[in-house]
Formats: sequence, C-alpha cells, structure tokens
Amino acid sequence: MVQINSTVGGQRGLDVSLLFHLHPRYPSCPPAISVSSTGLSRTQCHNIRQKLLDQAAALPPEPMVHQLVEGLQQCVQVTEKGRGAEEEVKEREEEEQWTAVLSLDHIRSRNRYISLLRRWSQQLQLNGTILLGRSILVILQGARPNIKEFCRLLKTVKVDVDSSGKKCKERMMKVLIESPSSPSCGHGLQGFVEKSYESLAELSAAFQEINMTELYQQILPSLSD
Repeated sequence: MVQINSTVGGQRGLDVSLLFHLHPRYPSCPPAISVSSTGLSRTQCHNIRQKLLDQAAALPPEPMVHQLVEGLQQCVQVTEKGRGAEEEVKEREEEEQWTAVLSLDHIRSRNRYISLLRRWSQQLQLNGTILLGRSILVILQGARPNIKEFCRLLKTVKVDVDSSGKKCKERMMKVLIESPSSPSCGHGLQGFVEKSYESLAELSAAFQEINMTELYQQILPSLSD
C-alpha cells in the first residue's frame, strides 16, 4: 500500500489523502484506490475515486501512481467548481429576503398555536404577523430556507387540536404566495405580531400598514374562493 497526502484545489486548498493498494502484478494490473478528505463529502470522494480508477484503467501498464496524483488535482478542481456553484446559490438564498403568505385552515387552541409560531419565527430569524379573521393568514419575511423550514414544521408538528380535542398537525396549510421581497415590501414588519380583522377593508389596511398592498392584491382572488 502507498499513501499520499496532498493539498489540492484553489485558494482554499483541500487536504486529500490517496491510498493505493498495489496488486502483486502492478503495473500490469491497475491499483485499487481509496480517497478521503475532511473537506469533501463522501459522495464527492467516491466520484473522485471513480474518475481516478477510470484514468488508471486507460493508462498503459507502466508505473502510474505519479500520474494519478497529478490527475487528482484536475478531479478536485472540477468538484470544487460544482461545489462552489452550489454554495453560491445557497448563500444567495440565505442572504436574499423573501416574503411568503400562508393560509391556515383553523385555530382552536389559540394560545398554544400562536406561541409555537412565535417561537419558530424567533428561532428561524423570521419577521411575521398572523392575521385572524374569516381567513387566517400568516405573513413571513426572511431567508427562503428558513421560510421553508417554518412551513415544514407547520405540517409535521402537532400545533393545534381537532374537533374532538386531540392534538393535530396543520396539514391543510397553503402557501398563497412566495417571492423575493422588494426593497419597500414588509417595511415595519418586526418580530411576530398577532392582529385581528373583521372585514376585507381591515385586512387590506393591515397589508397597507406594512407596505404589502401589491401582495394583498395578488392573494385576494384566493381569499374570495
């Protein structure tokens, strides 16, 4: 066995360990290869290993360890580019502010339900408001992955009670709209606020108060159903 530790990649150099298992008939028989790195996922290490095995199989039956180590550099660069693009998308999603309006089916255990929503919004660094009336609406603003996690919790955690008093999940929740926030949208939305309304005019005023009139116009057809 031959183990080679190498630092490869761009500015963020990755430490990668290659372990070559040399067959008694090496180099007539290509070596088996193991790849490990704390900076790469198991899938990425597996993909690099497969590329090196393919390269080894294509080389003439001559000593090839040095060429495979050189091949590692190219494999990692390709992997890094893919990883860099994924991270860039993820970072952009985390930095960009999104706004979502959710529709809830019912609230029977009001205090428990709203305290859970408030706690989740704090944990996920979301600003929001719940509007209680003919339709129960939750307006959320923050990072898109956090809004998605809030929605997941709503559907998987027992937040309310059903007509028989048993704890139940919010399976009927609907996302009425989810979109990137405009600079003025949601201005004044802080913490998690509870409000009640009795008419569409009052509901419209609540949206206008937080500069979301345009959003209200977009969801209005859904409220009229």
